[in-house]
Amino acid sequence: MKQTTNSILMIRPVAFRMNEQTAVNNYYQKVLDGLSPETVNAKAQAEFDAFVSKLRKVGVHVIVVEDTLEPNTPDSIFPNNWISFHENGDVVLYPMFAENRRAERREDILDLLEDEGFVINEIMDYTLAEEADIFLEGTGSLLLDRENGKAYCALSPRADEELMIEFCEDFEYTPVIFEAYQTVNGERKLIYHTNVMMCLGDTFAVICADCIDDKKERKMVLDSLRGDDKEIILITEEQVNNFAGNMLEVKGKDEKRYVVMSESAYKSLTKKQIAQLEAHVEIIHSSLDTIEACGGGSARCMMAEIFLPRA
Repeated sequence: MKQTTNSILMIRPVAFRMNEQTAVNNYYQKVLDGLSPETVNAKAQAEFDAFVSKLRKVGVHVIVVEDTLEPNTPDSIFPNNWISFHENGDVVLYPMFAENRRAERREDILDLLEDEGFVINEIMDYTLAEEADIFLEGTGSLLLDRENGKAYCALSPRADEELMIEFCEDFEYTPVIFEAYQTVNGERKLIYHTNVMMCLGDTFAVICADCIDDKKERKMVLDSLRGDDKEIILITEEQVNNFAGNMLEVKGKDEKRYVVMSESAYKSLTKKQIAQLEAHVEIIHSSLDTIEACGGGSARCMMAEIFLPRA
């Protein structure tokens, strides 16, 4: 199993804005005062286009799908929460916490991927769990170590333990389950997605160990990463607030490996952390300020990795 891919699906926004339905437990979202919805969307589109162009420049195969005005899906720019694509040709559809995010699931995207030469064998659909208010938001909730067959998951209102274990049984992953917290107005609250505080590369892992309040859980997670020979690059909670945990390793041309992050994430890193990362991969960073502020997600959330086989 490969850990990184050269092919990425991204959804270009048409009506991006702050989603009030996700703000109830995504504490990274902010209201941008004084900006019209049109301005917010135009800024998000400009950030999106510049980001795609940087990825394509180094040879990442980016498939861009335009969002539609109807249904109203303010968070469609984050496709990795509702779908994942696997090397055996499986496509997984996930149950989403916010009702207006469920409308992001689009069958036509699967047709488009098949037109691009990807093979889809089976669709695994967990979305019925929504009826029981049970959620697992894709590779936002699940950090998959494909090579070592492990799935890391920080439990939250958007990541249900039983459903996560069911996923692991279906796909033969060993679950690594813990709770991760952030400080919000002096209170410790669960972080909504695992991929905000942790990134798994081929040979490294970026993690905010300070988010894992339980010492036993923290040790278990770090031991698991070390046991797979990953160099652990520790980041702080302040850096998590700048989306430094929300990175993704991808492949460019000639199998060259890159780690992708936002400009605010990059600027928050120390020289030592940058050197640690650059020992493994080249860094690509792009300004995503509007997307991060309104969406409460960053570079990683915008990229759905495609591992499907080709025809």
